[in-house]
This record gives sequence, structure tokens and C-alpha cells, in this order.
Amino acid sequence: MEAFIEIIKLVIPAALVLYAMYLTFKSFLNKDLEKKMLEIRSGHTATVLPIRLQAYERICLLLERISPQNLIVRLNTGKYTAQEFQQIMLHDIREEFNHNVSQQVYMSDEAWSMVNGAREELVLAINDAASKVNPDSSSLDLAKVLIETMMAKNIDPIANALKTVKDEIREVF
Repeated sequence: MEAFIEIIKLVIPAALVLYAMYLTFKSFLNKDLEKKMLEIRSGHTATVLPIRLQAYERICLLLERISPQNLIVRLNTGKYTAQEFQQIMLHDIREEFNHNVSQQVYMSDEAWSMVNGAREELVLAINDAASKVNPDSSSLDLAKVLIETMMAKNIDPIANALKTVKDEIREVF
């Protein structure tokens, strides 16, 4: 029996020391893992942040390019009929949007919804203005009706989307 007690006197302290070493080693590994994860996250941030900023810049540029005023100035040469000009504007909006559609990955769902909604509102406004003029009228007549239609709404969806995107940029950066 005395031998058993002597063995227990040796085994219990050894087990406690072994358990303490296990806890110390586990703590060390956890801290090292956290440090590595932090390094990885900061590396991702350094890579993704500039890409996100570029995405926001491209969306702002998209919104500026498809605003009715800029569309009219950029695309209207004065030699188109209203119907041709309507198709040219719709084609340009579609091309600009399709060129930048991948940028939604870097934006919040709310901001992307605003951008997409602004595009849809603009397409509706162009189609509405085109329905109010004779298809053989000049592109200037369509442009005038489009501007009047947008002003009558008292809400500029392009400006609202641009504000949402800029606000989101300010939150991120």
C-alpha cells in the first residue's frame, strides 16, 4: 500500500505539471494563430481597399455619365430623330451599365439597389419623354421633353444614387 501511495505522490504532481504545460502550449498556439489571422486580414485589407475605392469611383463615373444632362450633351449631335436619339441614349446607358455591373461585388446591397434603381428610372423617363414627342421630331425636342420630365419629378434618382454611393464611401474610408 505504501508503494501505491508513493506512486500517486509522483504521478499526481507530474500530471499537474503536464496539464499546466498543455495549457501554456495551447495558449501560445492560439495567440500565434490569432496573430497570423490578423496578418492575413490586414494583407487582404491592403489589397481589397484600393479595389473597392476604384469600384466606387467607377460607379460614380457611371452615374455621372448616364445623367440626362451629360447624355444629352455627349450624344446629341442634332442630326437624329427623336426615336433614333431615344435608342442611342438607351443603348449608351445599357453599355455603361453592363461595363460596370461587376462593381456591385464591392458595394453594399443598398447602394447597388440605388444605382440600379436610378438607371431604371432614367430609362423609364427617356421612354416616357419619347412617348410624348413625335418619333420623327428632332433629337432636341426629345432632349427638351426629357429634361422637363426629370425636372417635373422633383426627385433626381441619379443624384440620390450618387449621394448614397458617396455616403457609403465616406463610411468605409
